[in-house]
Amino acid sequence: MLKTWKHAFKDSRWTLVDNPDDYSLHPQITTLPDLKGYLDVVHAKYCLIKPYFEHPKYPLVDARELLPSFESDPFEYEELPGFSMVAFERPMEYFDEIFQFDILHSLLDQNDTAQGMACPLEPAVLQNNLQTLLNRLPKRMQDDLSEKFSNRDVTDLDHYHEMLPFLLQMDRAHVLARDMYDNFILTGVYGSFPSDLDTEIKRFGLRIGKFTVGDSIRYELHRIFVYTFLMELYGFPIVSERRTSSALFARKLHKLGERFLVRVLGQSDRTITTLYSEDGEKRYPRVEKLALVRVEKEQKDVIRLLKDGGYFIDPKKLVVLLRVRYKQHKFNPHNVRQDRALSVENQEIIHPLTGRAYTGLNIIKDATNMFLRLNDIVRGEYVGTIVFKRNEVVENTDTDEKRLKFLYSWLSKHQRRIISYSDDFYAKVVQVLDNYLLNPENYDVFQNSYDLYHEVWAKYSYIQQARKVRHLEEISDGVDRKGNRISHLDRLKEACELLQELKFEIVNYFEDLVQSVIGISESMLSDRYLARKYMEKKDEELTDYGRTVKRYYGKLVSLLDEFKSIRKTRAELLPSLLETG
Repeated sequence: MLKTWKHAFKDSRWTLVDNPDDYSLHPQITTLPDLKGYLDVVHAKYCLIKPYFEHPKYPLVDARELLPSFESDPFEYEELPGFSMVAFERPMEYFDEIFQFDILHSLLDQNDTAQGMACPLEPAVLQNNLQTLLNRLPKRMQDDLSEKFSNRDVTDLDHYHEMLPFLLQMDRAHVLARDMYDNFILTGVYGSFPSDLDTEIKRFGLRIGKFTVGDSIRYELHRIFVYTFLMELYGFPIVSERRTSSALFARKLHKLGERFLVRVLGQSDRTITTLYSEDGEKRYPRVEKLALVRVEKEQKDVIRLLKDGGYFIDPKKLVVLLRVRYKQHKFNPHNVRQDRALSVENQEIIHPLTGRAYTGLNIIKDATNMFLRLNDIVRGEYVGTIVFKRNEVVENTDTDEKRLKFLYSWLSKHQRRIISYSDDFYAKVVQVLDNYLLNPENYDVFQNSYDLYHEVWAKYSYIQQARKVRHLEEISDGVDRKGNRISHLDRLKEACELLQELKFEIVNYFEDLVQSVIGISESMLSDRYLARKYMEKKDEELTDYGRTVKRYYGKLVSLLDEFKSIRKTRAELLPSLLETG
């Protein structure tokens, strides 16, 4: 437990001392992993823990907000810190850089001084750096900066934690890079990250097959999906310019093969998001988030372990510093969870004194907590806030209309997890939802919110169908629900049963699910072993088993044709549906 925020990480590798005469603060930082470790400590202490101690009503991050897919933020907390930054594992070449920023000069930057870019006299270099900062600071902060850094090197990383309160007052990014001795320094402020959003969305949408050149209707239908998927790959929902530009800048740097770290803290999400390059060929930069969250009181075993280890920042409120790392997924049009751009790879609780990480605990993916929350929603007992459809803040569940809006958001948020979780968990979810949505006593209430009620049903229907399509994926891979291998005959039998069921549920039509059904079925039918062993032989050449396989193969072909016919009819009706809708 911390007595004050000033004690945070006092026993860690990175000691932070507010004494200008003490220069033995930490080892020299020359690699990107070391820089990240240092910045984790500084930013967690001054941008998360310090505000928590100074604001009695600090808005802790709900742990579920760290689960993909991410949601937009309901409020902007102007009193809390926010920033963006970029770090390069190389020196800066001012003219050659692909973004704009105000450069600062190190006292040891002899190459620049020799070319006349900065005066070689130490006082002049210090004064020039200070003036660059003053030009970008609000007037109320300028006297404090002049007094504190009038004769000090603002670029020295030893002073970074003291510079941070001033950097947090700047709307734009600060820049870290190596000096001529490979040590990291503060090398720039007021950076503007380029964000060619239109080009990136269209290029990405074309690459994954969601857009077609010149097809405006297809673009209109899929633009939000593509935009959302692209942003989530980099750890964000569709949000503010600061976070959008940080994500797209990280995307650009990664494509250029840079060794970099981009970090951003939003005043609305209260979460430090880091995008950084790793050694080896990676399709995307790594995504990581750091936030203060409350451990659910139902997680008694977790609470006991964390208390014994001293991991709580505030034991009374069960507050911990949580780091979450994510894994990115390549878009797969035939995967029923094709909108899954990210999944949680691991979680770490950071010790507030030593900075050590406790791994192996499940803070944010606990299925029991999900189910308890669903129960609270339908009973009207849940107290909290959601953003309904990105534009309406809804508080608590004291009316049925609010419950339906919470249900819609809950189903949207956890859609991918409900599709993936076990049959036992799904059965519990179905029981709760059916008892509420099909309860005759709620009929009149739901009639008053007819459109909203049917939007919730559409979400629920999608999940029901998607679980069947997911099972079809497993069958195509040759396994049953328990992961056991199954024969070709059993694959074809179960596939036919699933398609028969889905055919009658398709009254609630979902284009991506129908597309997945067609893609998976075609993949099963194109199996060369099946064709050679059974389909290319005459019936009299086959055993009873072989003829049964051949019969179910034909049945699957017939069912597939029906789905293609449904899809074709829907595509022909689409223009008129758009005009009337």
